[in-house]
Amino acid sequence: MNALRSRVVARDIDEPHRKTTPLELLFDLTFVVAVASVVAQLAHAIEVGHAFEAIGPFLMVFFTIWWAWNQFTWLASAYDTDDVPYRLFTMLQMGGILVLAAGVPMAFDDGNFAAVTAGYLILRLGLIATLLRAVKDDPDTRATAGRYALGIGVVQVGWLLRLLLPAELAMPSFLVLVVAELAVPLWADRAKRLSWHPHHIAERYGKFTILVLGESVLAATIAVQEALQEGLSPSLVTASVAGLVLLFSLWWLYFSEPAAEGLENRRDRYLFWNYGHYFLYAALAAVGAGIEIAVRSVTSDLESSELVVGYSLALPVALVILLLWILHAPMVERVSIPRTATVIAAVAILALPFAAGSLGTIGVAVAIAAVTVVLLFVALLSGRMHANALESAEG
Repeated sequence: MNALRSRVVARDIDEPHRKTTPLELLFDLTFVVAVASVVAQLAHAIEVGHAFEAIGPFLMVFFTIWWAWNQFTWLASAYDTDDVPYRLFTMLQMGGILVLAAGVPMAFDDGNFAAVTAGYLILRLGLIATLLRAVKDDPDTRATAGRYALGIGVVQVGWLLRLLLPAELAMPSFLVLVVAELAVPLWADRAKRLSWHPHHIAERYGKFTILVLGESVLAATIAVQEALQEGLSPSLVTASVAGLVLLFSLWWLYFSEPAAEGLENRRDRYLFWNYGHYFLYAALAAVGAGIEIAVRSVTSDLESSELVVGYSLALPVALVILLLWILHAPMVERVSIPRTATVIAAVAILALPFAAGSLGTIGVAVAIAAVTVVLLFVALLSGRMHANALESAEG
């Protein structure tokens, strides 16, 4: 039975066996709805020939989703008491993400961010409430928690005022506020860095990676269900298998990197790894939209060209591969994916859509999956050779 109320104090960074809690897993589930909505809107835009117009709204909405999850995760790693008030404030944040998700279609279709901003406000209120408890209860990190609460609150006022600006200032004002959001941890940690747990953080990021990949599976499954109404065909089977193999390979590549070890040994570089995951997660979400479009192309006449459809999958996959190396190279002694193989694979994937005229959309998807599998094989072979070299040196 959980305590009605516990003191909110910073947790030990060396706490043994620190794991994701059931409450954190429940919290993550609400983000499935938000990510699903963003992926669906991006896929629809590509299908009807508005791919380029959807890039801005996609990146903007996905930032609010990722940043809300991000700050909850890092602050929970430092302050999770799991008492009754903490659980209630977490539930408030869960309600906020559901409101935000409900506003995603309006943000894409009309550029109306009112519901997204309202959901974000609810999220931030729950987070600020938890931080204020830390200000009251923990003298050691009072200054840091206070700075976080103040910074988050000030920037939130900016998000509300942004709704009053004309449409032509939507993107510039968004970028200014993004910079302000990212600056808050830098400013707050100058008082004293929060005591986040490296293995807990690595596990949490792994869970969110699975969540985004799972949404890609869901998007592809829905597309397959709709395509089956036209009957089962070899092209549909091929597209489905290629999508599954691609997602499985990306999952394998992500979890080949020793993120926990990197965060433990390179705590001073955590912000680079942390902030870079926005682009990685956005690319993974876009992969889901690309797979969905590839499946839909079997039975539907898409308004986008074969080149655009090809790049809707090739571009995010290439970005994921490159970012896996870029994010982990400064953190670990040896990245599992060799640098040369990473660059070659990314270049090959980016060139494949130009062959859509001869390969077809499904052929391009199959080729992208094949290149990713080859990269995975190279990573595994390289790892085996490295392990053998270490064994020989020790012997």
